[in-house]
Amino acid sequence: MVISELHWSLQSSFPILASLQFFPLAIALLFFIITDGKKLFILTMFAAIIELALAINLYIQYDAHNSAFQFAEQFTLIMPIQYHAAVDGISVLFILLTALLSLMVVFYSYLIPLVNRKQFLALSFVIEGALMSQFMTLDMMWFVFVSAIHLFITGYILWNWATSHETDVALSRYIQFMSMGLFLLLAGVLMLGWNHSDITGSWSFDLTQLNQSPVSTYIQSLTFFLLFYGMAIRIPLFPLHGWLPIVAEHGQVAIAPVFLLGVKTGIYGLIRFVLPLLPEAVLRWHEFVVAFAVIGIFYAALLALMQVNLRRLLAFAVVSHTSILIIGLFSLNHEAFMGGIMLAVNFGLAITALLFITGFIYWRTRTMLLDKLGGLFDLLPLFGITFFVAGLSIIGMPGTPGFDSVHLVLEAAIHRFGAIFTVAAAVGNVIAAGFLLWAFQRAFLAPSQAPSTIKTEIKIASVEEKILALVIMVLLLSIGFYSEPWLDLIEHSLLSLDNIYSQPGQ
Repeated sequence: MVISELHWSLQSSFPILASLQFFPLAIALLFFIITDGKKLFILTMFAAIIELALAINLYIQYDAHNSAFQFAEQFTLIMPIQYHAAVDGISVLFILLTALLSLMVVFYSYLIPLVNRKQFLALSFVIEGALMSQFMTLDMMWFVFVSAIHLFITGYILWNWATSHETDVALSRYIQFMSMGLFLLLAGVLMLGWNHSDITGSWSFDLTQLNQSPVSTYIQSLTFFLLFYGMAIRIPLFPLHGWLPIVAEHGQVAIAPVFLLGVKTGIYGLIRFVLPLLPEAVLRWHEFVVAFAVIGIFYAALLALMQVNLRRLLAFAVVSHTSILIIGLFSLNHEAFMGGIMLAVNFGLAITALLFITGFIYWRTRTMLLDKLGGLFDLLPLFGITFFVAGLSIIGMPGTPGFDSVHLVLEAAIHRFGAIFTVAAAVGNVIAAGFLLWAFQRAFLAPSQAPSTIKTEIKIASVEEKILALVIMVLLLSIGFYSEPWLDLIEHSLLSLDNIYSQPGQ
């Protein structure tokens, strides 16, 4: 075992990246010694706020005009695997999103009935630490390792706190897909390490070193598909989305899906590793990827219109809009990358809002069937407004974060592919508007077919629930009307990708 000197490259007075990764794990360990419910609430809220404060501090100290990785921390564990963390503007944006959503999850978990809440919160903090690690590691094997932790614990939450009697089927499907995704991802990473060894004589999975070892043309396509499919299952992207509808219907209502879908680790993995390391394969196959994404938009949108269960409808909404995001990324120009990243962040906030509102409704009605959810706007108007605003954000209406994002994506697509793919994406977005507005109408405005006694038993929203709904709406609208700081944050971090994919003739 080779141990090297711990090397910190700091722009702050303490190792902020290590703190963001390991502070949630330390909090999770404290749950073993705290039994008092009031102290537990104070600890979890205080810890989540501290983590968000650390993320904000990172954002404040980060130099957005410097395209290099910053705040580097490196420590060799067992060669060639090492802890190597650093951030650019893209990482900082995803870290802020993770800390914010984790705080919301903690707060939300106290607003719904949960068995063994202490264990649930401990696992949630472990997931937060794993997510933070994925967004700042430059070592691909470390990324695979913490991805496995993240997906395993999220699967356990989906199963152990599920709201359906068919959880075994959902868990089985989840394990099958995620195990295959991790296997493909690991195989792709090993291919890159082997290629580096073949060129330099030593194995490495570090992004900075892999960038200096061009991947041979004859293995680029194989490596690309291993990594791409490994990420695509997690995103999820058509036609690798088969786990999501059944997990959405029979798994945990909101919190586990937020960790899976609200924070797009698969999208980040494509941006951080696949696009910069395998440019030849990306250019060779990007039209193939976009073609499947276009099919996925319409396929998922049409299936969404056929659903009678709100949770399954939202699952297909995820697949449809993820396809639009992929079209953006694989249009392979500056506007494409900007739009794709911002769309991922917007999508994270919006789908989290939809999932939280869905959870609040489920715990009141114990059903997700649309024909039994009608008339909820009279009793829960703020929930209805939040659901409506989040839906508009997903489809990119003006005043929401999705507007600038979708505009950039469509602009990039028409520049790269011309009118056909762009018009298809735009039409798919219109269909998406249809099924989300239809879901809103069915759940909140249409007359309910449920017995009138059920409606009279539905509790009105508590003050805490109203606060959470208002915070989400304010975030969506404020980012929508004031998106410049977030675009400026990632502007210079995309220079390396711009240089790769803006060569003459490409």
